[in-house]
Formats: sequence, C-alpha cells, structure tokens
Amino acid sequence: MTQDQGATGASAAKVFGIDIGGSGIKGAPVDLNRGELVEERHKVLTPHPSTPEAVLDGVVEVVRHFDWSGRPVGVTFPGVVKNGVTLTAANVDKSWIGTDLASQLGERLDCPVTVLNDADAAGVAEVAFGAARGVKGTVIVLTLGTGIGSALFTDGHLLANTELGHLELDGHEAEKRASTKVKDDHELSWSHWARRVQKYLHHLEMLFSPERFVLGGGVSRKADKFLPLIEGVRAEIVPAQLQNNAGIVGAAMAAAAAADDAG
Repeated sequence: MTQDQGATGASAAKVFGIDIGGSGIKGAPVDLNRGELVEERHKVLTPHPSTPEAVLDGVVEVVRHFDWSGRPVGVTFPGVVKNGVTLTAANVDKSWIGTDLASQLGERLDCPVTVLNDADAAGVAEVAFGAARGVKGTVIVLTLGTGIGSALFTDGHLLANTELGHLELDGHEAEKRASTKVKDDHELSWSHWARRVQKYLHHLEMLFSPERFVLGGGVSRKADKFLPLIEGVRAEIVPAQLQNNAGIVGAAMAAAAAADDAG
C-alpha cells in the first residue's frame, strides 16, 4: 500500500478499524475518502493477562458497540504479523505467538478480517492522510506508547514488520528506555525523557538517514512539551497528524485494500 493509493471500490465505503494496544483496544468506522473516524471511537481496557481469548472478547465488544456486522474489519496487533498470524508478543501475553488472529476473529465476527502490525497501520495512515503524505525518500513513523512501534517507508512504500523499538539502546531494548510507558512508570520529566528519545532518534538516523521522523501514539497530543527539547537530529521531526487514531485508520485501509483484492 502506497501514498498514491486512492479510495476506490470497497475502500470508498466505510470500513471498521480496530487498534489493539498493550493498554487499550479501540475502534470505530472510518471514512477512507477523508481518513477520518465516522463516529467517536469506542475503547475498552486491554485485559490482564492479555491472552488471545480475553483480547478477542474485547475486540468483539468494541465492534458490537457499533452494531457492525457482515462487512470487512481491519485489526492492528502490537507485534510481527504475517498472513494474519501473530509471530511475536513483546507487550501482550506470550500465548499470542503463533495465533491465527485473522481466522479466529473472522469466525467470531462472521466477516472478513485483515490483520497488520500496529505501527505499520499508523504509518500507512500518516502516509495517506497525515504528516508523511507526499514525502519523498525515507520516512520513519514511530508510535510511542506501551512500547515503541516503527514503520519504515521509502517513497511511500512500506517495509513491513520492522520492529525498531527492539534495537539496543544503552544496553537495553530501546522501548525499555524511551517509550511513553517508561516515562510514566519512572515519572521522568519531559526533558529527561526527551533526551532518551533524542538518543534513540540519533541511533535510527545513523542507520537509516531518514528525511523525516513522524512521532505518534497518544503522546503526540503533547508534542509541544518534548519536541522542542530534542536537538542535533538532522531529519525533520514532526508529530503525527492523526495522533492516536492513526492505527484505526490504517487498519481500515488495510481491510479495504484486502476486500478490493479479493473482489
């Protein structure tokens, strides 16, 4: 899926998007002509333990809140996803590894389900409708939340499942040093946390030389508190325009694209 892909066929209609995160499960119908939620999103807390059965219950609850049935649903997952199967589970229960999420959820909802990595979904939405739209060269979209998700694009083309939040930073996984959860858990000041994010961006810049970083997740609503504190990064750094709705929009885009391919 690229930044030039238009909303045609199934994608011109409303499509449902679900974003599964380490702390919450949220979703809403999406207007893919505008990249906007049609209704206010509905959210439930991610259960603990976050086993497949318990999380699927939460997803079904969100979908049924909107009386959505018989139409495509797109779902994000915080880990590597291939052919609808979840292959890693860094921020949810380890029993997710090897789960066919697309098939299991499709059976429960009785509709086609498309699954992709959560950061990839957010990135796809930002490329189509947000802060990465029209950018040539390399763009890295990062979702800062329970962990750090990543989506890597070159001229709008996605390299799926990069998982750059697991790169080593100061002897630890980067998301164990610079995620929003770490900031909250350790009550880090904005300046202290910004220095950690800055070091992480320097590392990514050394590896990939991007033209732009797009920082998403819920913390993007407070970008003015930390972006001005980040120094020495050559690439442009901007907050996600779709903020914490990007994953929902990207999930819906993926479901629409899959429906078009099938139809």
